[in-house]
Amino acid sequence: MTKYIEITTNFSNEGTRNEVRMRIVEQFSQELPGTGKDDKASRYKYYVETLSDGNRVYLQRPANLHNGFDFLVCVENMNYAPEDKRKRNYPKHEDLENDLLQKRLESPQKYKKLYSLLEQIFHCQNVEDIEMTKIQFDSGLPVDHILKTIKWLFIEQDIRYWNYSGRSMTWGIVPKP
Repeated sequence: MTKYIEITTNFSNEGTRNEVRMRIVEQFSQELPGTGKDDKASRYKYYVETLSDGNRVYLQRPANLHNGFDFLVCVENMNYAPEDKRKRNYPKHEDLENDLLQKRLESPQKYKKLYSLLEQIFHCQNVEDIEMTKIQFDSGLPVDHILKTIKWLFIEQDIRYWNYSGRSMTWGIVPKP
């Protein structure tokens, strides 16, 4: 079994894209180097958010592709995969996009409020948990689950696509109200 060094921390989403991503990169720069591949690689889990159901969002490093500061955004005790597919505890962009489309169909009015919170996160502003609990849908994932995972997908894209559009690629999956 792969052994991870586990760190519980939190990061503010306030500031510029560069300020936000640099907080993460600075944390990652403190990691100890590995001594080789497979079991000799250093591996980390950063617990960065707690959801209303008690499960935590965590960043897993290195990611599958092992590229630089790349990481996976995972959620404890979650399976995003369809029933007939291999279990997956990390959301793909299409998982969140489909969930948001479902929410927009369920209630355009509530979706406008959710979209406003998504915009705040996209523009590097913190959203308080109390704001997340004010909007509830019958379908899909809880609102805090969506907001707290997409925040980290935005940051991951800012790091992975440093010199390009970064989080704008993930923002492209968010349906307009």
